Amino acid sequence: MVKLRKSPELLVACLAALLAGCDTGAEPDTQAASTEATDTTLTGTLDRSLAGDEVPVVTVRQPDGTELALAETDGQPFLLNLWATWCAPCVIEMPLLDDMADELGDTVRVITVSEDLRGAEAVKPFFADHDFAALEPWMDPDNALAFAYGGGAVLPLTILYDAEGKEVWRVIGAYDWSTAEAREAVLEAASTK
Repeated sequence: MVKLRKSPELLVACLAALLAGCDTGAEPDTQAASTEATDTTLTGTLDRSLAGDEVPVVTVRQPDGTELALAETDGQPFLLNLWATWCAPCVIEMPLLDDMADELGDTVRVITVSEDLRGAEAVKPFFADHDFAALEPWMDPDNALAFAYGGGAVLPLTILYDAEGKEVWRVIGAYDWSTAEAREAVLEAASTK
């Protein structure tokens, strides 16, 4: 039997590890590490193991109160991205997603949903600081989507849904949405219309 000694250092280390992934509500610059992209930042890969799962019955909102029920997307394929202002890989991904959304137009809708607990207080300044051409400031401050995807959703999390609301694939972690391969993969949902 192994006996563990009580150690203040061990307790502090455990608490720090538990809190490391939490949205504490602090200003983004105090939570996030550097947002400079590196080759190792965009390491997400496509996962098709949950293909066919239905989109969760969750409603997201914009700061102005506009609502969007994800399960009622009018037969349009969409790419759903869960992100947060304090998540450095998420912030790196946002301009790439915006460029792709602008290029895709109505073919496949790109819906980015902030999981910031501070909701509009965090999202409005973030969108004001960036000049996104196509992304809209959707929010999920109650983390209903994170819970729907297993409670411990790692951010960023991006899921492609076809026109019937069925999952095609997902990416856990940041992904390089600027590549031709990414565009082809996203257009898979449009080909099943």
